[in-house]
Amino acid sequence: MALQAGIVGLPNVGKSTLFNAVSNSAKAQASNYRFCTIEPNVGLVDVPDERLAKLAELVQPNRIVPTQIEIVDIAGLVRGASKGEGLGNKFLGNIREVDAIIHVIRCFEDENVLREEGAINPVSDKEIIDAELQLKDLESVEKKISRVEKQAKFDVKAKAELEVLLRCKAHLEQGKSIRELDLNTAERPAIADLFLLTEKAVLYVANVDEPSMHTGNKYSEALKEAVKGENAQVIIMNNSIEAQISEMENPEDQQMFMEEYGMKEPALNRLIRSAYKLLNLQTYFTAGVQEVRAWTIHEGWRAPQAASVIHTDFEKGFIKAEVIAYNDFITYGSEAACREAGRLKIEGREYIVKDGDVMHFRFNV
Repeated sequence: MALQAGIVGLPNVGKSTLFNAVSNSAKAQASNYRFCTIEPNVGLVDVPDERLAKLAELVQPNRIVPTQIEIVDIAGLVRGASKGEGLGNKFLGNIREVDAIIHVIRCFEDENVLREEGAINPVSDKEIIDAELQLKDLESVEKKISRVEKQAKFDVKAKAELEVLLRCKAHLEQGKSIRELDLNTAERPAIADLFLLTEKAVLYVANVDEPSMHTGNKYSEALKEAVKGENAQVIIMNNSIEAQISEMENPEDQQMFMEEYGMKEPALNRLIRSAYKLLNLQTYFTAGVQEVRAWTIHEGWRAPQAASVIHTDFEKGFIKAEVIAYNDFITYGSEAACREAGRLKIEGREYIVKDGDVMHFRFNV
């Protein structure tokens, strides 16, 4: 599943440095000037999951395959982007294509790093980007309203759609994002074709200085206070430190470096796991001698849908799924032992896959 999280933010807040740290692909250029990133860089990122390693210890497979998400580094936004300022239209188009947003916000002071918006103010920085996305969404909503208004006079379905669009318009005009508007399942189709920017889930990264990487600082606290009504998570990290860790190929060197900074794991691991959950994703596993592998699915998927990520034929010809709960697999140590203990269950089409399930599919094409 090629689901994407896009890294956004004002120029020079540490977006490309963060991308360099999380990406397993070629490094993005990180420089101290506007629009350093023009074409979005895309990198496939492994989702850290200690369960995969524990399963591999028991199964001893030929290879281990983690699940991944795509991280996209998008050009820095400037005030007026919704009207085409800077790389506005291109930037906003790139955001429209991602599934979720990782919003990097500068929470450090450094006179050597350019800043066009005056004194450090993470709340203001957040509001600049929010406003530009809201203005672009307002434009999209208003265009659709003009198309639907005539139909709504004689079409009941169009009338209901118009009511939703007018609610969205009023909400955006108040400077609020669509993800904060409580639309129900029946109402969401009215805006589904618009791919609204402010409907996307957001994870905030407070990029702090080294002394604040564990505790945060006044800037990160102000950011937390500003977003507390959004049901959003704020990850505190020092992007430069994370980039240095990621450049070390020797795990022992990484461990020594992290110990110097009092770190149990890279903050990036928390970020990637949070981004994964932000997309409402979960993992199931297949475990055999050839490979132990993690597979990405959406929360709430049934067994045939989960099987389809391995191969579409698995969904078409689905018969049954053999399911072992992760904790049972670890407790009993093998599929055979789980089967003998009655911990392997045979599930049908309606089974909703749980996070961590170890599965084997029976199918017939």
